[in-house]
Amino acid sequence: MTAPRGHAIVIGAGIAGLLAARVLADAFERVTIVERDELDAKETVRRGVPQAWHLHGLLDRGRRIMEELYPGFTEQAVSDGATVAEVLIGTRWYVGGSRLAAGSTGLTSVIATRSLLETLLRRRTLRLRGIELLTRTTAQGLVGDAQRVRAVTVLGPAGTQTLAADLIIDAGGRGSRITQWLTEIGAEAPDEERLDVDLGYASRFFRHRPGQLGGQASVIVSTGANGRGGGAVRVEGDRWHVTLAGMLGDHPPVDDKGFRDYAASLSAPDIHAIVVGSEPLGDAVPYRFRTAVRRRFDRQSSPPAGLVVLGDALCAFNPLYAQGMTVAALQAAALRECLAAGAADLPARYYAAAADALTVAWQLAAGSDLRHPGVEGRRTLRTRLTNVFVTRVQRVAHHDPRVARTFLRVAHLVDPPAALTAPGTLRRILLSSPSREARTTHRRTQETHA
Repeated sequence: MTAPRGHAIVIGAGIAGLLAARVLADAFERVTIVERDELDAKETVRRGVPQAWHLHGLLDRGRRIMEELYPGFTEQAVSDGATVAEVLIGTRWYVGGSRLAAGSTGLTSVIATRSLLETLLRRRTLRLRGIELLTRTTAQGLVGDAQRVRAVTVLGPAGTQTLAADLIIDAGGRGSRITQWLTEIGAEAPDEERLDVDLGYASRFFRHRPGQLGGQASVIVSTGANGRGGGAVRVEGDRWHVTLAGMLGDHPPVDDKGFRDYAASLSAPDIHAIVVGSEPLGDAVPYRFRTAVRRRFDRQSSPPAGLVVLGDALCAFNPLYAQGMTVAALQAAALRECLAAGAADLPARYYAAAADALTVAWQLAAGSDLRHPGVEGRRTLRTRLTNVFVTRVQRVAHHDPRVARTFLRVAHLVDPPAALTAPGTLRRILLSSPSREARTTHRRTQETHA
């Protein structure tokens, strides 16, 4: 790579924006991060990220990229209070109504609040040469035309300003107004794919007691036939972070009794046991996510130069599947490779590269959402057949550690979906005995209740 030169601007100091700034620091002499929040260290959850009150999962693929960009990332997270666990040994996973068979996966979970992870990334990013952070500064629009974006207008403590840059990154999250901004300068707005899920969260912290959950670090219960699921993870401060979730308007209550009753309705009893057996630390907090949106910049013939969209501003996933931070890391890695190859046609090359990771994650999430009859969307023959196959995979994974291992490595975006159809794995999936599955499921259910 040539010596860094020029100026880049990143809109948003969340996970995606910080990862983008880290990558840009290798290619630009100056990087300015524009953030509307104050970023007061005393506030554990900042105003612009209300989802930080709720459980976040960092998939192993994302952790590996962060480790590459920030050497020692995992060790530093543990030093700050995070827990590290082998995915199927330190965590209980309930999928399709039963627990997945335990075994080594080669995957590492960094278990922490969103605030801890974001604070760690911000601290490491701001130490880099040439990076400046402007807080209490809101991006208000773009300056340029259909061919090139040259600047961004911002409103901050000094009033309205126009900040020119060689490259602008919109990492403004789910609240990004990129479609409106492009239209205002006469540029083409991207097509969108949307999937309405009307997901509701309720989250609450509890004090951890020794021996709970058999000493394991977390339990995840995927949404079952009733669309209800949740998770409980042991985070910094020796606390349980419990999130309950419901699809299609069936949202968990935030009052004490309603929260407990909703936890009791999940397909596994572990989360309810933590809720009723632990001291609450504050009230439950609600959150609502209506629609997953993917903006198809990759289908544009000539997106404007000088602008790249990254993170939830490019694709906002159903947060149930914990893909957001990891896909943002994959996009940052794609941007890094594209920058190393030069500035020519950068946006088009970036969107094409980012689409590879986006498409896999989007199809995994959308396919799972479309298994719920109430979710409206086009169910192609391929979608239907895939969901039948995935249901079969989950049933076998309840008793077969090798299939469970492959299933979770695909879910963590480490292995491609084709890994499930590799000859050895496919044979185990198709030839598994239904009677054995039933016996194993019954035995594991009895063990869990005991």
